[in-house]
Amino acid sequence: MPTHKLLSAALLAAFALSAQQAPFEGLYPPYESDDDTPGFVPIFDGKTLNNWDGDTTFWRVEDGAIVGETTPEKVVKLNNFLIWRGGVVKDFELKVDFRLSGTNSGIQYRSVELPEVGKWVLEGYQADMEFRNGYTGNLHEERGRKPGHVVLAKRGLLTRITDGPRYKELASLGDPTLLRGVMNVDGWNTYHIIARGPIMLQILNGRLVSGTIDEDSKNFTPEGLIGFQMHVGPPFRVEYKNILYRKL
Repeated sequence: MPTHKLLSAALLAAFALSAQQAPFEGLYPPYESDDDTPGFVPIFDGKTLNNWDGDTTFWRVEDGAIVGETTPEKVVKLNNFLIWRGGVVKDFELKVDFRLSGTNSGIQYRSVELPEVGKWVLEGYQADMEFRNGYTGNLHEERGRKPGHVVLAKRGLLTRITDGPRYKELASLGDPTLLRGVMNVDGWNTYHIIARGPIMLQILNGRLVSGTIDEDSKNFTPEGLIGFQMHVGPPFRVEYKNILYRKL
């Protein structure tokens, strides 16, 4: 399904809710895309961390991939990020292959840097990845805006965020347990993120797994930075490659 049709489907779900129709299954088929779509450009050269900024104690390039790794001897005390310094992103598509061994990481987008908290610290939207507790596919918010908003859309949901205390469910994208079946826990996976205006969609291995329409007048962030998460906790390793960006 082309990008514009996915965005239209998200809006259709919003209008259905406005008409007081119940959320329904089957709105979104598997996403179909063409990797040769014009306009995608690589933002990682496969060899160096040029245009990427982070703590090289934990980040390096190995075998054509960006590798983030902690060990019992190298411990992270505060969530921090490898930040892409190629510019601020607004309306865009991002495709990233990732492989996770261990606990927790994520892809930040439209995020804000918080130097007063710590170096390489970001807050904002995140495509979550965490296989142990099944958070992969969630649309998370690092340093969430208020109680109830740490997760903006759980896997299997399209949501709307307003000025209220919690998101509203617009539609089901599928059973969250069954959607775990699209994940390759021991191998490579692909995240495809689409952000246009208040609509943000997250596609995992060709399947739309979560999305939101953020209409929170005080907290919606229309633009910001891209980054990869280095999470506190037990030792882990995450790899990123084939990082493609397209401005919409």
